Amino acid sequence: MKIVDLSATIYHNMKVYPGDPQVRINIVHTYQTHEWELRELSMGTHTGTHVDAFSHMHVGGQTIDKIPLEKFCGKAWVANPQEILPKQCGLVFREEANIDLLEKIIAAQPPFVAGVITADLERELLRQEIITYTDLVNLDLLPVDQSFLFYGFPLKIKDGDGSPVRVVAILE
Repeated sequence: MKIVDLSATIYHNMKVYPGDPQVRINIVHTYQTHEWELRELSMGTHTGTHVDAFSHMHVGGQTIDKIPLEKFCGKAWVANPQEILPKQCGLVFREEANIDLLEKIIAAQPPFVAGVITADLERELLRQEIITYTDLVNLDLLPVDQSFLFYGFPLKIKDGDGSPVRVVAILE
């Protein structure tokens, strides 16, 4: 078994989407002052590698705390837009997937779509209640023509529109 970390590292003042809150990580306690370390985090819910709830782009859409955990993991496949997409399997795009693929993706019935996707495609996938993950790294380490297990659980944020996640792929 091999585990591939698909998550970007979160750090103070990291680059964020224009207009999103800046990332602030401040040391509150140190070993010298309190005998332990503690950091305060301030960032947006769509910072770094993150998952989007249906409510992110649609009024009345389900929030992150209400989506069943089963939707955030499962069998996945690196998707090739020129080939037939596997059915009911998470799809991971290494290269930009755009709105032209919407019907093909919907026909495949994936529980989630991850990787490099345009905002227009993301909006429509969320409308169809297909979870989206963006800002993943190390996609080149995923196998082609072979399934793997994908895990990307969100923080349980009340009424959350999304959440940073630690996404991993488990390869056989």
